[in-house]
Amino acid sequence: MRYRALTVLGGAVALAACSANGQSKPASVSDTPASAGSVETPYASTYTPYPGAPTALVGATIYDGAGGQIDGGTVLFADGKIVEIGGADLAIPAGYTRIDGSGKFVTPGIIDIHSHLGDYPSPSVQAHSDGNEVTSPTTPEVWAEHSVWPQDPGFSRALANGGITALQILPGSANLMGGRTVTLKNVPSRTVQGMKFPGAPYGMKMACGENPKRVYGNRGRMPSTRMGNFAVNRQTWLDAKEYADGDRENRNLAKETLAGVLDGDILIHNHCYRADEMALVLDMSKEFGYKVSAFHHAVEAYKIGDLLKDAGTCSAIWADWYGFKMESYDGIPENAALLQNADACVVIHSDDENGIQRLNQEASKAQAAGKRMGIDISDATVISWLTLNAAKAMGIDDMTGSLSSGKMADVVLWNGDPLSVYSRPEKVWVDGAMLYDANDPKRRPVSDFELGQPGEGDVK
Repeated sequence: MRYRALTVLGGAVALAACSANGQSKPASVSDTPASAGSVETPYASTYTPYPGAPTALVGATIYDGAGGQIDGGTVLFADGKIVEIGGADLAIPAGYTRIDGSGKFVTPGIIDIHSHLGDYPSPSVQAHSDGNEVTSPTTPEVWAEHSVWPQDPGFSRALANGGITALQILPGSANLMGGRTVTLKNVPSRTVQGMKFPGAPYGMKMACGENPKRVYGNRGRMPSTRMGNFAVNRQTWLDAKEYADGDRENRNLAKETLAGVLDGDILIHNHCYRADEMALVLDMSKEFGYKVSAFHHAVEAYKIGDLLKDAGTCSAIWADWYGFKMESYDGIPENAALLQNADACVVIHSDDENGIQRLNQEASKAQAAGKRMGIDISDATVISWLTLNAAKAMGIDDMTGSLSSGKMADVVLWNGDPLSVYSRPEKVWVDGAMLYDANDPKRRPVSDFELGQPGEGDVK
């Protein structure tokens, strides 16, 4: 991707976005994740933040992502980090660019925990279909990042229309074990390594239910039933434990990933719809000594909110998708509200290149469904479904997800209430660099793939 009116040399992406005070050197942020260069993470992040300017957002309603709200507040950020948030009386240091947020709203950058951008990019054609390695029911050896196409127009649309500053890319759900996930910063880059979120742990995608048994059962091989799903999973974990308990000298890409899960370094993200299956998966995780960080889709999570709370497992869900296959039949729009009422972790996700552009509206729908049944959830709490809760389930909450001193300055200024269908991002900062401004045509991202094509950037 690139930005209009910017220079592209030899395919390189350059941002002519030096700060108002002449700052041209990127803010100092480590671009090397933990254990980079080791066997586990040979494809280290090369992400470097774009340059930004010390900024003060003044007079807006602030949702801090952690359930807090400040009316008429102030957000200060500099050198890529949140400096401080507070009320109208918060002192603004010299040299800060002051932006009037009166009548507007500020949130942390929106985080999508479940996306296939880059692996199933636009245009959606077979040549771009790189999310499912449908050759074996277990493929933990594949890594989603090795399919990511950084020029996917979906990245820039998610930034401009949805305020998305970070997102997790997962393999598809044809396999019981689909491979490693990757967390990205939503920035223009020539390479996926240039987008990789520094320090973010890997995840591993697993899938329950209909998809694996249909895909492989139709081929006359195991699994073809739900009991077959569990049998294959359990035997794979048994083999992985034997590898993990050994010397690990003979490299095996699949077992390296599984050993990383058993070590607690790689997080499990499990596609699962039915409550009974989620409960069984929690039992399987106890049997083999790993934790399920989040169940994805989880349309029946409302039935087992207490079990999910006790396990510390989040539910990454849609607001109201249901009924498109039998295992999604018992989905209800009150799912999120009932989970919140049970004090379980709620995350609103997209799983869709269009839905990622309006996660704020999806969260608002889920909030409204709860209110209709008598569960009143504050706006500030609902914003956490899109920010801090997602960051927690992805293992990056110590770096982003809330407007807290020292965290990454991933910030969205909304032109109105972010839980209103009429509102949209006005400005978006990633690590303190303004990468989108609705009022400045030069700061409206357009994918390289779209350049010169009819309707270039017309969605923005």
